[in-house]
Amino acid sequence: MDLPDASGHFGRYGGRFVPEALVAALDELDDAFRKAWVDDAFHAELDTLLHEYSGRPTPLTPAAGLAKAFGVAEVLLKREDLNHTGSHKINNVLGQALLTKRMGKTRVIAETGAGQHGVATATAAALLGLECVVYMGEEDTQRQSLNVARMQLLGAKVVPVTTGSRTLKDAINEAMRDWVTNVASTHYLLGTVAGPAPFPEMVREFHRVIGKETRQQMPGSAAGCPTQSSPASAVAPTPSASSTTSSTMPTSVSTDTRRQVTASAPDVTPQPCRPVRSAFCTATRSYLLQDDDGQTMASHSISAGLDYPGVGPEHAWLRDSGRVHYEGVTDAEAMAAFELCCRTEGIIPAIESAHAVAGAQRLAKQLGPEASIVINMSGRGDKDVATAAAYFGLGDV
Repeated sequence: MDLPDASGHFGRYGGRFVPEALVAALDELDDAFRKAWVDDAFHAELDTLLHEYSGRPTPLTPAAGLAKAFGVAEVLLKREDLNHTGSHKINNVLGQALLTKRMGKTRVIAETGAGQHGVATATAAALLGLECVVYMGEEDTQRQSLNVARMQLLGAKVVPVTTGSRTLKDAINEAMRDWVTNVASTHYLLGTVAGPAPFPEMVREFHRVIGKETRQQMPGSAAGCPTQSSPASAVAPTPSASSTTSSTMPTSVSTDTRRQVTASAPDVTPQPCRPVRSAFCTATRSYLLQDDDGQTMASHSISAGLDYPGVGPEHAWLRDSGRVHYEGVTDAEAMAAFELCCRTEGIIPAIESAHAVAGAQRLAKQLGPEASIVINMSGRGDKDVATAAAYFGLGDV
């Protein structure tokens, strides 16, 4: 298993670049996480919640329709969409919510783009009796209005962010400002493998259950999902992407996995041909969309959860090391994959997950008819029905 060094760096990426007011809070969080991670009682409580409340383990489902459409031997879907709240986000949220209680704090704040992390945070806060405030870009509140309503029903206060691009980047910035102001009572429940140390490592570890289960389920598993071999490829959505680090790293899926691919909105894919440079974003060093003057560029994706100008620091390191391959997926490709998944498998995926389906379809052409591919179905698409209906001309929803 690859860990960051003592200062939270993955190679030259990562680290902690925060106001002095947050240093003590991050030290406290790091200490609480490391003590909890070697505490059997903490793991027992978390495992019980994951099993009895969230519904783990999630199945590894054969997708014969997609396999036929791709022209490969086997496609398997890791069904994170079947978790309580509808995505993988609940894994990390339950872990961090328990840490919040362990630190004696009474309030959590969160950022969200697609809204799934916000819903999961509001859910855990309601379960454990924590005050909850969720920051969300104003544009995302409009395209993810269903999730805004869900958060409010769960008792969370949703704060629309009207600055900047009014999307995920700006929501993260506002959440950081709140944390600086209210650090004594508040834990920032960051939803992805980005931000200052220890967040990238901690969020990854809370999500590692995805890869662990997948590896256990692969060879003629008790889940009734026999496979021909270890997967040739694992595909998951990114950019900052906790679902990717938990499911596509070789140590998380299989030591025999030959190739891991993450599918992203095209303008945040870290390729030399795009204006992506190493820089500081959200209190860490990673790849970031920048213009010639070094200013952060606006990102675009039809998927609110992928509409972010950077990637997590471990992704930057994995890309440079060659262990993980990253490719861009256009809105049109993602929505074609969305429709294909609906029509062949009876599964409406999150648009984020549809990017992974599109990436897998592209990869299948390279691997040939004997290929076996695992796709992390990171979330369900209820939240995206209005966007999809508008895109396909089905009328207002």
